Amino acid sequence: MLRSTEHLPGYAQRDWRIVDYHLYCLPNTNLWFRGPKPDNLQRNNYFACIGAAQTFGCFCEKPYPVLLQERIGLDVLNLGYGGAGPFFFLKHPALLEYVNNARFAIVLVMSGRSESNSLFHSGGLEYLTRLSDGVRIGADAAYQDLLRKHTRWRIKLGGKQISLCFLARNRVKRIVSETRANWTRNFTQLIHRIKVPKILFYFSRREPGYKERYDGLQSLFSGFPQLVNSQMIHELRGHCDHYVECISKRGTPQLLVDRFTGRPTTVDLSLDREDFHGLWEYNLYYPTPEMHLDAAQVLKPICARILGQ
Repeated sequence: MLRSTEHLPGYAQRDWRIVDYHLYCLPNTNLWFRGPKPDNLQRNNYFACIGAAQTFGCFCEKPYPVLLQERIGLDVLNLGYGGAGPFFFLKHPALLEYVNNARFAIVLVMSGRSESNSLFHSGGLEYLTRLSDGVRIGADAAYQDLLRKHTRWRIKLGGKQISLCFLARNRVKRIVSETRANWTRNFTQLIHRIKVPKILFYFSRREPGYKERYDGLQSLFSGFPQLVNSQMIHELRGHCDHYVECISKRGTPQLLVDRFTGRPTTVDLSLDREDFHGLWEYNLYYPTPEMHLDAAQVLKPICARILGQ
């Protein structure tokens, strides 16, 4: 059984019939990452990719770190960890040692919902702890409950209860603002702790600029990277050597296919985490294989320039 000091995403069990992720425990970290493990982890013999599931490469045989490895001829250390935000890497100095031994680092713009605030402690992951009662809860459920409690008033008209949605309630807005400020501060600190050349990488189906609304979870979060807007990215860009965007929906929806039979299949979300439910026939959330190809294409010229190719 795989064990870790952190919540270990159940991708390997959930997705086994689709992709073998070749998980391994990275020495001196007690954390499991997607393989294959680089043959040589000596200084300057690899490049590092920091991120969440989008870097890990769910439902993808060759995520962009591997595609880049093939194109530039340098081993990659894929440090994608499901649900990770910037604080996850800050609190694991051993991971930063690996990053700072690399030739360069690609740092994914990670989700804002993986950040702590005065209501929830994240530990750098999307699986939050509610501070009022210590209950573990997914970020979607946590913010959905927050919206439900603080953006709806109930009044009686003619003996009937009517629910009115009041947008942008001050308390919810304060929590969102606090969360974004924490994310920006931690991300800036993470970037400063990376001493090798670094590429800030925005990888999403949506443009960075969006204006949140408070009438539902999707309009609050938008797509990955949830809660992150162009202003937050602008604050980070000046601290990095390069900035690259890949905005793509190519290949969506991705039909999930059994690698043993070649036939369509489903994945059981509860195998990933106990608070998840349902079956997926299609991947509608994670980057598709085609999107990973697009990511590698836009990243390659910058990586080659860093290597002097």
